[in-house]
Amino acid sequence: MVAAGALLDEKSEKAVALGYVAEANRADGTKYKTYAAGQACSNCALFQGKASDVSGPCPLFAGNAVLAKGWCSAFAKKTT
Repeated sequence: MVAAGALLDEKSEKAVALGYVAEANRADGTKYKTYAAGQACSNCALFQGKASDVSGPCPLFAGNAVLAKGWCSAFAKKTT
């Protein structure tokens, strides 16, 4: 795990605003049409941890870590 502070609370104002969920398969596909199966923080360009990390920092949620298996509406596929 990469040090980034406390895990982001799904109920925090920032998390709610971006539709963050701790488990990507719980993303609201009706509300967030961009969600697709297989997307997760670990394969997002914004995730600053390693793909193998359980959690890591994300610049959208400064001071908090997001779970690698999480998802939010700002998901951008990581390119290799």
